[in-house]
Amino acid sequence: MAKCYFTGKHKQFGNSRSHALNASKRSWKPNLQRRRMIVDGRMQTIMVSAKALRTLVKGS
Repeated sequence: MAKCYFTGKHKQFGNSRSHALNASKRSWKPNLQRRRMIVDGRMQTIMVSAKALRTLVKGS
């Protein structure tokens, strides 16, 4: 499943509303990036949201 390893962000669903308030189904996808990081002492490829990635870079 496309889900952020750190924040748990995933695909969300809702309605797109026109000016006349007609509803059509749509989804919002998080900005996920594949990154190789050390997890539990070994290198792994994980999915990380762009926001979490910025936070990780800022914290180091």
